[in-house]
Amino acid sequence: MKISNNWLKDYIKTDLNSEKISAYLTDIGLEVEGVDKFESIKGSLEGIVVGKVLTCEKHPNADKLSKTTVDVGNGKVLEIVCGAPNVASGQTVPVAVVGTKIYTKDGSSFEIKKAKIRGEVSEGMICAEDELGLSDDHAGIMVLDETKFEVGKPFADYYELTNDEVYEIGLTPNRTDAMSHYGVARDLQAFVSSNNLKSEFTKLESKVLNIEGSHDFKLEVEDSELTPRYLGAVLENVEIKASPDWLKARLKAIGLSPINNVVDITNYILHGLGQPLHAFNADKIADKTVKVGTVEAGTKFKTLDNVERTLNGSEIMIKDGKDNPLCIAGVFGGSESGVSSETKTIFLESAYFNPVAIRKASKSHGLNTDASFRFERGVDPNNARTALTHAINLIQELAGGKLVGEILEHYPEKIKDHYVVFRYSKLDQILGTKIHREKIKEILKSLDIQILNEIQNGLELSVPVYRADVIREIDVIEEVLRIYGYNKIDAPKKISFTPVKLSFDDQDALENSWARTLQSNGFNEVMNNSLRSEKDETNAVKLLNPLSNDLAFMRKSLLEGLLENAIYNINRKSSDIKFFELGKIYHKREKYEERKQLAILTSGREVAENWRQPKSATDFYYLKAYVKVLLEKLNLDLQESALVDDRFSDALEIKSDGKTVARIGKVAAQMLKDFDISQEVIYAEIELENCQALRTKENLKFVDIPKFNKIRRDLALLVDKTINYSELYQLAKKNKSPFLKNINLFDVYEGKNLPEGKKSYAMSFELLNEEKTLEDKDITEVMNSLIKSFQKEFKAELR
Repeated sequence: MKISNNWLKDYIKTDLNSEKISAYLTDIGLEVEGVDKFESIKGSLEGIVVGKVLTCEKHPNADKLSKTTVDVGNGKVLEIVCGAPNVASGQTVPVAVVGTKIYTKDGSSFEIKKAKIRGEVSEGMICAEDELGLSDDHAGIMVLDETKFEVGKPFADYYELTNDEVYEIGLTPNRTDAMSHYGVARDLQAFVSSNNLKSEFTKLESKVLNIEGSHDFKLEVEDSELTPRYLGAVLENVEIKASPDWLKARLKAIGLSPINNVVDITNYILHGLGQPLHAFNADKIADKTVKVGTVEAGTKFKTLDNVERTLNGSEIMIKDGKDNPLCIAGVFGGSESGVSSETKTIFLESAYFNPVAIRKASKSHGLNTDASFRFERGVDPNNARTALTHAINLIQELAGGKLVGEILEHYPEKIKDHYVVFRYSKLDQILGTKIHREKIKEILKSLDIQILNEIQNGLELSVPVYRADVIREIDVIEEVLRIYGYNKIDAPKKISFTPVKLSFDDQDALENSWARTLQSNGFNEVMNNSLRSEKDETNAVKLLNPLSNDLAFMRKSLLEGLLENAIYNINRKSSDIKFFELGKIYHKREKYEERKQLAILTSGREVAENWRQPKSATDFYYLKAYVKVLLEKLNLDLQESALVDDRFSDALEIKSDGKTVARIGKVAAQMLKDFDISQEVIYAEIELENCQALRTKENLKFVDIPKFNKIRRDLALLVDKTINYSELYQLAKKNKSPFLKNINLFDVYEGKNLPEGKKSYAMSFELLNEEKTLEDKDITEVMNSLIKSFQKEFKAELR
């Protein structure tokens, strides 16, 4: 937001220079991101005089040029060749004499010299508005009013040159109170006064109005929750014309283009006092009735930019007596009811609208205006009448209008200030030091925070409603510290804190454990944006008002983000990838779904290149091993099965108690091609909520290290090719023997010396009796039981 230094000083008079003001604004949280110079006239008027065109005839050697003689005072007549199409005898014009510097838009300049143009002498230049820095108009020379401009006088005598400094303030969304020059001045005054610096602040008060006659306009507000306060005034005999130079300079300084006096006044009040206003052509209001409410969904409405928009029915609308929409309240006016050069009577609106309703309307139609910026954050409802009276006063002064009748108003229930109990002990605890109690009261007073009552160890406060961000005790503490000065609080030499131990039921404990495991094994954590584009919109959650097409959907998977990370690193010659991310994914099925996952992605070599290490690459089983390590922390009974997923060429799904806990797979070639990745990538995702729900304290059992050795026995089973290892594993797990502790596959063979359609699985079985050494008969019993099961279920043969 831009703040003009000259405009700021309309409300606070101080000897502080712009550098000090900039520093103090930053100190109180209104961070100044930059300071620009502003000049109401870009360039210089030095050397420009008022002249009168005596003669004007066609140039003998050029059709588009005119040969003129111009009187520039004191009997001096200049011959000037002019190329403007509108030059004519008898005109009063600005003339740049020889030696004058003319400044261009880019800041460069050229000097006017005596020259010959197509064989004719030219002793100066008749100027257009853009050549004088007065506007961008270059349609022709500037023709002056001969009754106001005297021939021979310096042109600069007729213009008040304005030099200004403009602060670019990084305003945070919570600072609704500082969305105007008055608000910034009020905050600056609080800081200046509490630091005993000299200043004089002009407190905002309503203007005394001169009312002439009466009107028969009526006001109807359909819903007080949507429109808690609404005011309207009728002004007649308004003359729409250009604004005076001082008003133009105020608006130009902050980057606004002057339009006409009435529109400029509403902009002046908006940026000066923070209250948006809107002027309607009163003759366009049917039945002289202003209604504030909603219209049916699907209603068409053409806004000031001549775009026809379809209303959704939730917008607050300003309507006439026949329910014709005139304006999207607080957002944008209508093309039919706006003020034009022919307008003589206006209806001037000032209101406080429901911030949520305004924000929804603004975002729904993609209309971000200065008014909606303020209304959707919450303006001061108690400022609505004051701002309106200031605007009426200016219209009477600058547009000749007269106020007819009383101001119409709807304000059934006054919006109350915030009640807050403030404790000194809490302030001391937060700051780690004590501020004198009288100093605290002084700061609160400077912030317009009223002390209702002094209680033991604190105060009862009434915080003005315009401070929408100060509603709790901690907010008041922040305000006191902000004005007192952050730099005045000494940092303690010793900092003490109590570490918080996460409970078993806290998912963060599981996440932290997994993250530490992965980090200690060389994985790097990444964090990606949860907004992205989607080729396949199936089940995707789309934003109503995305910032861009590239950020229009909530991500359905963490894989795409990790692939972007991978190619970024690969393109920078870092192709050994070991990444993980903890994040949420989103889907829209029968209802909206939101799940948190741990995603892991590997590619390239297992370990960094060195002279002793073979160049082994990460593969499916490499990543699966890490996933199994993480899942072992849960002590779950896991089942593995093949997975069909378009993202993978080969994939595995791991379940427990019927719920999916993990998926692992080789990323499909097409997906790698989409991301321009040429090396193999392995990806795994673990469902955090399922893992957390399945793990219980009962799963955790701590036992002594066995005193006896494990016994290993191997079996080489010849089975049909259609049989997967997981089927053999699950069957072995069902064995009732308490001695069977571990099952493993250490070899798979297909090829020579095997019957056609067969393959061989070599499996190892570890057996242990924790109370004594296993005897041969016990071992034989278990192994025979396993063999019989394999033979019966899969017709397996021993090799």
